[in-house]
Amino acid sequence: MNYQEALDWIHSREKFKVKPGLKRMDWMMERLGHPEKGFKAIHVAGTNGKGSTVSFLRNLLQAQGYTVGTFTSPYIERFNERISLNGEPVSDAVIARLVGRIRPLAESLKKTPLGEPTEFEIITAMAMIYFDEQPIDYAVVETGLGGRYDSTNILHPIVSVITNIGHDHMNILGSTVREIAGEKAGIIKQKVPVVTAVKQPEAMEVILEEATSQKAPLFSLTTHFHVTHEASTPEGETFIFRSGAYESELLLSRMKGHHQVENASVALQTMESLKQAGDAIDRRHYRSGLERTTWPARFETVRNQPLTIIDGAHNEEGTKALVDTVKEHYRGRSVVLVYAALEDKPVIKMMNQLKEVVDFAVVTSFDFPRALQEEDLASLSPIKPTLPAENLQEALRLAEQQLDDKSVLLITGSLYFISDVRAYFKSKMKK
Repeated sequence: MNYQEALDWIHSREKFKVKPGLKRMDWMMERLGHPEKGFKAIHVAGTNGKGSTVSFLRNLLQAQGYTVGTFTSPYIERFNERISLNGEPVSDAVIARLVGRIRPLAESLKKTPLGEPTEFEIITAMAMIYFDEQPIDYAVVETGLGGRYDSTNILHPIVSVITNIGHDHMNILGSTVREIAGEKAGIIKQKVPVVTAVKQPEAMEVILEEATSQKAPLFSLTTHFHVTHEASTPEGETFIFRSGAYESELLLSRMKGHHQVENASVALQTMESLKQAGDAIDRRHYRSGLERTTWPARFETVRNQPLTIIDGAHNEEGTKALVDTVKEHYRGRSVVLVYAALEDKPVIKMMNQLKEVVDFAVVTSFDFPRALQEEDLASLSPIKPTLPAENLQEALRLAEQQLDDKSVLLITGSLYFISDVRAYFKSKMKK
């Protein structure tokens, strides 16, 4: 089986099951010899900030000299990004080989009452096999959706992380913050430390209840650890982190936005939890680890002239963080927006948030099953004026006509859309 055949097979699997649960994962792990038990894992759940937190953790651990595997979703440019070693995506040959191991198992599972595994279950199983094979010190594993019934929840991690709770995937996870928190809190394990930046009292109540019942030590931002945002600079955000008796030097996150300071503090507290457990962690390397951290499509500058920023904000909380970051870094500058979104997202609410900083909008569509068409998006937009464009190139042409020397071109709305946008700008840079 070659790489393309392997990808085609993965993507032809079911996306969701009517009956969620971990039984199919347990069945596969048992027959694979339990690869998920072969490495130390840090498990990361949350509505927003998972990818950034995983990246902070990977770089912090690598700065200590450790070898780190990461499992993330969705990918930005290539599928292989989902399974990485020290930040390097696995090769095409590795993907083909892993599918070669999983496919016969999936076909056997299909013949049982449990039914065949989903696409995400298969990719998770591939990651577990790969991390077990490699001489890694840690794997940092991001949930796909929720937590309790997510296929990654077969792990018994050394630290569980819940970044935050927000309104996303409510058709699956629940309609209230409390219900969504209950799903995320499902990753909490017996006596395993939990680190969180969750703010809402009703969500924290659920997490505290679960942590107490599991006898899991809980470390929450503003209660057990603290972060002071010092300044927003062209280089990024400066801040000081405090946990117990420890107070850091002035630290720098090159990822911009106050929300990234919180994500960095969650990663730092996770490092502190590892240190408390006896792992060899030298705090002197925190600064270099943080400063090396980047994550694609998170307030990322893809072009300097004209200044062009892409961001994968695709829900209300992500959009608010984006708007706040624009205000912090580009207050007083005109902002031209290029926007595309999926039909199941609260588009009017998100565009109303963007209206606070946007002077002119161009909306478009992209090649994805649930993508809103540009005419529909234009009719929903509260931003005046808003022009529709049939594709990205046309959207950029219309947007660029509105720019002057001090304008910012902001492109956002969906991670799937931003994947296309990032690839477009990368190809332009090569020419």
